[in-house]
Amino acid sequence: MEKIKPAVPSSVPRHVAIIMDGNNRWAKKRLLPGVAGHKAGVDAVRAVIEVCAEAKVEVLTLFAFSSENWQRPAEEVGALMELFFTALRSETKRLNENDISLRIIGDRSRFHPELQAAMREAEVRTSGNSRFVLQIAASYGGQWDIAQAAQRLAREVQAGHLQPEDITPELLQTCLATGDLPLPDLCIRTGGEHRISNFLLWQLAYAELYFSDLFWPDFKHDAMRAALADFASRQRRFGKTSEQVEAGARA
Repeated sequence: MEKIKPAVPSSVPRHVAIIMDGNNRWAKKRLLPGVAGHKAGVDAVRAVIEVCAEAKVEVLTLFAFSSENWQRPAEEVGALMELFFTALRSETKRLNENDISLRIIGDRSRFHPELQAAMREAEVRTSGNSRFVLQIAASYGGQWDIAQAAQRLAREVQAGHLQPEDITPELLQTCLATGDLPLPDLCIRTGGEHRISNFLLWQLAYAELYFSDLFWPDFKHDAMRAALADFASRQRRFGKTSEQVEAGARA
């Protein structure tokens, strides 16, 4: 990842979420093993981070490994864990150089203790950075996230600290893994598929969806800028009419 240069502020989403799809198909097309696609995808991660930081995006969430990905062949899962571990060690310095903080969300209990320790170390080492937040969703699923939030609230009710009728959508949202961050404004999926695959199910309720036919390793600077430009051209209504939105903008 190159040293990031400041950019002129523009109309951009506060929070971008990306489903990084197509690594295996990228590799297969080139007659390479699947892990080669995942390794090539690291360059795309660096490119997208650079564009988001330049554009002054506040939060970038990358769907790196889903709850369901544990069902993949053991050899592939092992290679992904090794790549994740290596990236945590090698990229932390670059994140610090660019004032980017790292957060990791998901069920960490399934990861090897050494990898869990590397996650905590990377988060601590970048915790003082404030330019923007890079959030990695690993062993993450939207259903898991909602369930763990419900469990937290259930424990509060059980302890007598909360009444069932006190539970509101706003309160539940604060208990999600992303509860202290703005909701995603834009969700991008690469690889040509048109689904969200159990990613941030609650949080994406009003996000703009953008689908790219590019496989993730090919989704670089220009592709990310095109996605941001598309977002800037949209009118977000949140249940209102266009006339109401336009009137509010004029007020």
